[in-house]
Amino acid sequence: MADKAVADLTRQEAEAELARLAQALAEANRAYHVEDAPQISDAAYDALKRRNADIEDRFPELKREDSPTEQVGAAPADGFAKVAHAQRMLSLANAFDAEEIADFDTRIRRYLGLEDDAPLRYTAEPKIDGLSLSLRYEGGLLVQAATRGDGAVGENVTANARTIADIPERLTDAPDLLEVRGEVYMSHADFAALNQRQTAAGGKSFANPRNAAAGSLRQLDATITRERPLRFFAYAWGALSAPLAPTQAEAIQRLSALGFQTNPLTVLCESVAGLLDHYRQIEAQRATLGYDIDGMVYKVNDLSYQSRLGIRSTTPRWAIAHKFPAELAWTVLDRIEIQVGRTGALSPVARLRPVTVGGVVVSNATLHNEDYIAGRDAKGQPIRDGKDIREGDWVQVYRAGDVIPKVADVDLSRRPDDAQPYEFPHKCPECGSDAIREEGDAVRRCTGGLICPAQAVEKLKHFVSRAAFDIEGLGSKQVEQFYRDGWIAEPADIFTLRARYGSGLQQLKNREGWGEKSADNLFAAIDERRTIALGRLIFALGIRHLGEAASNLLARHYGTWDAFIEAVDAAAPGEGPAWETLTGIDGMGAVMAHSLVTTLTQPAERASVDRLLAHLTVTEAARPQTEGSPVAGKTVVFTGTLERMSRAEAKARAEAMGAKVSGSVSAKTDIVVAGPGAGSKEKKARELGLQILDEDGWLALIGAQ
Repeated sequence: MADKAVADLTRQEAEAELARLAQALAEANRAYHVEDAPQISDAAYDALKRRNADIEDRFPELKREDSPTEQVGAAPADGFAKVAHAQRMLSLANAFDAEEIADFDTRIRRYLGLEDDAPLRYTAEPKIDGLSLSLRYEGGLLVQAATRGDGAVGENVTANARTIADIPERLTDAPDLLEVRGEVYMSHADFAALNQRQTAAGGKSFANPRNAAAGSLRQLDATITRERPLRFFAYAWGALSAPLAPTQAEAIQRLSALGFQTNPLTVLCESVAGLLDHYRQIEAQRATLGYDIDGMVYKVNDLSYQSRLGIRSTTPRWAIAHKFPAELAWTVLDRIEIQVGRTGALSPVARLRPVTVGGVVVSNATLHNEDYIAGRDAKGQPIRDGKDIREGDWVQVYRAGDVIPKVADVDLSRRPDDAQPYEFPHKCPECGSDAIREEGDAVRRCTGGLICPAQAVEKLKHFVSRAAFDIEGLGSKQVEQFYRDGWIAEPADIFTLRARYGSGLQQLKNREGWGEKSADNLFAAIDERRTIALGRLIFALGIRHLGEAASNLLARHYGTWDAFIEAVDAAAPGEGPAWETLTGIDGMGAVMAHSLVTTLTQPAERASVDRLLAHLTVTEAARPQTEGSPVAGKTVVFTGTLERMSRAEAKARAEAMGAKVSGSVSAKTDIVVAGPGAGSKEKKARELGLQILDEDGWLALIGAQ
């Protein structure tokens, strides 16, 4: 299925693919950002994340609550003080071919309202395969260095960063506040020399330069970092007290003048053709550069354009990474294992004889579903020429776009004589319940629900995840332990732990890995989360199809839990004004709404939620500062073609002024902004006697003429 273009995916295929991508990206985030032991390259990771985003764009109703498009990196590891970034450190969207770069240019021009032949310059620079670092200078002095972490919070590695020769301690003629961002890396020669020293000393050798750089920077003892040959390229900035320059290229030159190493292969390009030409030149030089790169990064040069383009949830609209081609390897598939996810999906995973693919040791690969193993697609048509996959087979592992790689092909000439076709289980391996495959669904699911330990544990893990309740000291390992010991079975149980087991802290502190202080800290962390934002609470409930972005959208729309749950109850029949209001929220599809309503109106699920709410104070969703706004609280619908701004700009501006933007017209709509080509929505607005404005009228209303 993953071979298919996004445009060719059926809804069922897309849902299964998103489930696979979410699991793969979550595992990769921890391996890469926390353990410094990635299973694949940055290029493969970014490609997979982009595929996930493209599928979500086509099927917005399928967006998951753990959607990778809402996440950057991974939570900081224990052992370092945490640093909240003044401005988020973002990841990059990516592309793999010339057509995608042309599409990127087209999207930029459309967003900015530029003609196809209007001048638009880009910078092009090699994408270093290292570890992102943010350096904060105040009054010209280095006061803090932090890793990216999850984009919002990183690790304080200031003492270690001071040991890197490429990082100046003091700047002259710099803004009073300057955050310089770039990549810590290790050259090929220095990497080889380090591994020789490690081997001679009987120490652990590193798999590749990126691992070596990340492991060296994140040493708790800075004297060890000092002995490691780390380098640093500056390529961006965060918080500033004064602009560096009007363009990206000039800002990079300014960083160089301040004493930072910037990549000499960065160039200014006048067109997409120029970008692609430079890409080919650098690709040809890649093996001789002396350090690892995994692609090129293109950025809109004009910083005023960058500001106008803004960012999505985790990536800037004005930049993209153009990745280098994929890599392949052959190895033995030792066995096939079945993993059961939070929604009951049975996901097959290939356990491989470890093989190095492009510097990364691969031991696992996704097998997607039972059809993929059998050599057919969801429609029953042959894939891989109909070759099935069996334990003991020699298989080709393909890394492009996959964090957990996939099995791309099978070598039948090397198949063992005793290899048997794989029989996909019809019983859940975790609880023994029937595992059924509904008509049209590519995935087989366990029917056990909460009696299935895999589903119950995964739901609890999601509940305490970073974007949900984020309870310090209660991570995946602790959830598994407490569930196994019978301490927690549902979210409400977390908030009664102290009452049930906290007397004298004796029962908890006697458990392996716990002491009086750690137990006390856990109870305190739980108490801190008794007050929770509405958006986080909705996301934490783990409702299928409802991701972080949709949860926050609902929170902003309804404001309070009481208003939200009242609307859900009213929409339960799946028809009527309440249902129309719910599905009319811009960004909410019928599938998402149906999942939301069905879940929260089931007696058992609702009872569990009610037990949880008894322990919580839910804060009202933050509202925009809308004093004096002529559209605050009004529901606005945009229809037809907007000529002076993009639809995305219009929506963002309206929401910033306190308006609610809906995708459908109803009696509750206040204003319809109708551009050329407006059809049924404008007609319905006239029938309802609603206020209709053209684009000029809208801009005049909001004072943006």
